[in-house]
Amino acid sequence: MNAKELIARRVALELHDGDIVNLGIGLPTQVVNYLPTDIHITLQSENGFLGLAPVTEAHPNLVNAGGLPCGILPGGAAFDSAFSFALIRGGHVDVSVLGGLQVDQQANLANWMVPGKMVPGMGGAMDLVTGARRVIIAMEHCAKDGSSKILKHCSLPLTAKNKVSLVVTELAVFSFEQGKLVLKEHAPDVALETILAKTGAEFLVSPDFRAMPVALEEGAV
Repeated sequence: MNAKELIARRVALELHDGDIVNLGIGLPTQVVNYLPTDIHITLQSENGFLGLAPVTEAHPNLVNAGGLPCGILPGGAAFDSAFSFALIRGGHVDVSVLGGLQVDQQANLANWMVPGKMVPGMGGAMDLVTGARRVIIAMEHCAKDGSSKILKHCSLPLTAKNKVSLVVTELAVFSFEQGKLVLKEHAPDVALETILAKTGAEFLVSPDFRAMPVALEEGAV
């Protein structure tokens, strides 16, 4: 099992039957592949869908927020961008799962740009992090150069402040509890010493610190 699959499997266990969920571009889209069979969620896309589904037949006017072909479930709905962001800003999205460039111990998120590199824009990230009831960041623990992505303070431009609920990496699961970063779980065969060495933030270790469970079955939306 590679790092991204492990992360996606663990995040899948955080979703509950009936949740309205927005999955960010990239790694988060894999989460639906590992939902337990008794969990059915409704996917929301900021470009104007409720009830997003896998592609059954490509349609030129049906794409997700990343511009990729998608399907829509029976009973799903399509609407304009204004209504879509009214749903997000109105707090009607239960969970937003996003990738991250950096998260810090104040629950701040940076995930939209690296200074000096061309980016298409922030997209819906700021609204999703601010408006969703729960924000889960699914990302690899370290950057390509080996530096930690979980820091005392984000050095990249922020997407939102104090909004992250949970961070899931291939090494560990952290939650934010009463303003503190708390280490809840370790990945299989990953020692606490490894997490300490690869984490730039200060954190508490939960009294219930345990091995990370992962979804074992592939499900469907």
